[in-house]
Order: sequence, then C-alpha cells, then structure tokens
Amino acid sequence: MTDPTPVDPTPAAPPVEPAPPPDPAPPAAPPAAAPPASNSNIWTPPASGAPAAAARPTGITILAILAGIGGVLGLLGGFALFLGGTVLFGAAGALFGLAALALAALSLAFSWGAWTLQAWAWPLGVVLAAGSIIYALVLILGGASIISEAITIVLYGAVLYYLNQPGIKALFGRA
Repeated sequence: MTDPTPVDPTPAAPPVEPAPPPDPAPPAAPPAAAPPASNSNIWTPPASGAPAAAARPTGITILAILAGIGGVLGLLGGFALFLGGTVLFGAAGALFGLAALALAALSLAFSWGAWTLQAWAWPLGVVLAAGSIIYALVLILGGASIISEAITIVLYGAVLYYLNQPGIKALFGRA
C-alpha cells in the first residue's frame, strides 16, 4: 500500500546550528564617590531632582491653601454683593461688590504666589494681613463684636509674625 499524501516538492532545509551564547555582561562601574561634606550651616536642596514643593514649609502650604479657599469664597460673595448690591443700593452697592472681588482676586494671587514661593507673594501677604487687622479695628470702632474681631486680629497678627520670620522671608528672597 502506498501513502496517498502528496510529497512536498521543496527540499528539506539544512540543520540549523544553535546561536552562540551571548557575551557576559560588562563589569559594573565602580560606585561614584560621594561629594565632599561641607562644614557650612547653609541648607541646600538635595540634588536628586526633588520637586520644589519639598522645600516649601508646612506653614506656607497652610497659608496658601487657606488663602485659596478664602479667595474662592470671596469671589462667590463678591459676585453676590456686586449683583445684589447694585439692585438694592445702586452704584454704592456695585462699588462694594467690586472691592470684594478685588480683595478675593488678591487673595487668590497670594495663594498661588505663596504656593510657588514667588518673591512678590511675601509683600502681598503682609499687606493683606495688615489690611485685615486694620479693617477689623475699623469694624470694632463701628460697633462690631469685639470678641469676633479680636480673633481676626490675633489670627492675622500670627500670620504677620510668621511671614516676618527670617527663614520665611529668605524663602521669598527677602533678607
């Protein structure tokens, strides 16, 4: 009996020799020597490419976040005061609304500037904190609750004290 399968007309390939083994890995380079230690007391950021946010103190981060929240809420209140004040009080209401919007915009600008440690953010923060203290004193003279305004004065006084610390001033390029 013969096999009914047709024969493959292509010739058989010659046997393939196995590939030579790969070259062994080159020897590892010796570890780099550490830079010489400095005896100075000046802090320098690590050279590992750490983000700039690592150099921002926690207090500045807290101030930036709180200023951002206050700025967003101030924008909402400013728009409400502008629209409602215009309807109820005319031009005077619109003026107070615009002032509230400007203050909210300055607060947002301080928030971003403090977050990114911009040099212009330090004087803006000082002016905003001092202005808030002055405004609280004016409100007390106008008959507002002394206790609530005293809390405002103490909080913004603490912000002024913190912003005037030598290390914080140096972060913003102030000596």
